[in-house]
Amino acid sequence: MTANENGYTYTLTAEVDVPVSTVWTAWTENPHYEAWSYSKPGSVELDVRPGGKYTATVVTPDGQEFPITGRYIDVAENEYLVMGMDVPGGSEEVMRLDLTDLGGDRTRLVLTQTLETQEAHDMSKQGSELLLQSCAEYVAKM
Repeated sequence: MTANENGYTYTLTAEVDVPVSTVWTAWTENPHYEAWSYSKPGSVELDVRPGGKYTATVVTPDGQEFPITGRYIDVAENEYLVMGMDVPGGSEEVMRLDLTDLGGDRTRLVLTQTLETQEAHDMSKQGSELLLQSCAEYVAKM
């Protein structure tokens, strides 16, 4: 974690033995994203284009539900997604997912997020670690 003038940043990395296009599909198509992202069935709507909206209702392991909404800031197919997540008080948290083709049907995912507070950073990082693990397990079966 690094603290900077914009907040607290973390970067997480995972590598999977599938092509970039498979990972892209898992992150950008509603039924696939819903299958691995701890989202409530039927709650995911992804409009994957700059300015497009996304929504989902996340279900925590203890059964709590909370809605997430945001927009895609920048998108390059099979390369990266930059997403802004709406947070209470009208601010926005930005997350970037970069995909790198390592050759031989191997892909590196790098997820970077900057948050305003240490507490938000710690909670988000835990959730993002679970998401990357869940995504890796899902794409391995696609």
